[in-house]
Amino acid sequence: MLKLLSILWNSFRMAVQELWVNKLRTFLSLFGITIGIFCIIGVLATVDSLERKVQNDIKSFGNNTIYVDKWNYGGGNDYPWWKYMKRPPMKIEEMRFIKVKSQLAANAAIFVSNTVNIDYKDNVLSSVNMYGVSEEFNTIQTIDIEHGRYLNESEFLRGTPTAIIGYTVADELFDNPEKAVGSEITYSGKRLIVVGVIKKQGQSFVGGFDYDKSVIVAYQYFASIYNPDNSSPFIMVQGKPNIPSAALQDELVGVMRQVRRLSPVAEDNFSCNDVAMFSEQVKGFFGQVSAGGWAIAGLSLIVGAFGVANIMFVTVRERTSQIGLKKALGAKKRTILTEFLIESAFLCIIGGLIGLGLVGLLSLVLSTVLPFPIFIAGNIIGLALSICIILGIVSGIIPASIAARMDPVVAIRTK
Repeated sequence: MLKLLSILWNSFRMAVQELWVNKLRTFLSLFGITIGIFCIIGVLATVDSLERKVQNDIKSFGNNTIYVDKWNYGGGNDYPWWKYMKRPPMKIEEMRFIKVKSQLAANAAIFVSNTVNIDYKDNVLSSVNMYGVSEEFNTIQTIDIEHGRYLNESEFLRGTPTAIIGYTVADELFDNPEKAVGSEITYSGKRLIVVGVIKKQGQSFVGGFDYDKSVIVAYQYFASIYNPDNSSPFIMVQGKPNIPSAALQDELVGVMRQVRRLSPVAEDNFSCNDVAMFSEQVKGFFGQVSAGGWAIAGLSLIVGAFGVANIMFVTVRERTSQIGLKKALGAKKRTILTEFLIESAFLCIIGGLIGLGLVGLLSLVLSTVLPFPIFIAGNIIGLALSICIILGIVSGIIPASIAARMDPVVAIRTK
């Protein structure tokens, strides 16, 4: 162990000395490694951060949740929208039937929406999303309340004119979002009492629910103002813990066919959409983007490998007499080989650390510009160092082998 630590220390010292004595030559040779690591880690960190953002946005649709709708969310070039348009809309009675008949569902809620203009005193905010939801909506979704409270059971049952509003709505209508709680807002001449303000969500990359610019009311209240059939209704069903979404989806198909009294040969006039499929599609897309980043950075790493190999060839030639002296004193071939391979790896690590530092600076800048933070995960840093070590060993294997096979007598006489 002490011998290995001695070799590691000597190799590190030699690598730093090589960098210090021949700054320009070493830097230019390591530049390819630096750019390669910069490209790979930059792409992976950006893609990983963006994927996390998108996956979190997808999770906002609900964990292990099936959306029962007349529309199929699959899309495609041959999407038969005309067929789905003719399907009957979802009903709250169907949601209640699902809650009674389904053995795999833990929660179910109906969702309807409309667009309204909200007024408060002299302030007007247009194109606000009004969402009408049933009791278990906040169990399926993640609704964090910044100020005030969420709608209570009595308000859902009675359909009272109370609402929670998004952070953007509260911020633009009131001087202070906290002042919105208890205030009265109006839309189309109708009044709503604000009982809570939703915590700021931020921009979503996958569409879905824009909570920041929304007003959420009880379904019973919404249905007393608007026709739910014309308000894009759908039913959200969340499975019980450890229940596969595919099993829940299959069960819901049977339950919906039962409630709609469809014959065995009749075609489904509804769709059970598994939101988990979006997560898999996202993984595949970002995997392709990462592969493109690897292809671009691979060229720089190949150039960098030749640069490190050149350094090691020059280093072996400059230290030929030292190598001969070590071998004459009893140093074995594997010791010489190990020293030069470790030195080569240390040189690559130095180049990689410079690249990581540049990525760190770039991430700080981009995080202030992009709508999502960029961070370098620990596994990405570990990957970068692993690449540097492997590249260093590959680049230094030939020069190190030459040094290990030297004749000590001939090497000592070399000037």
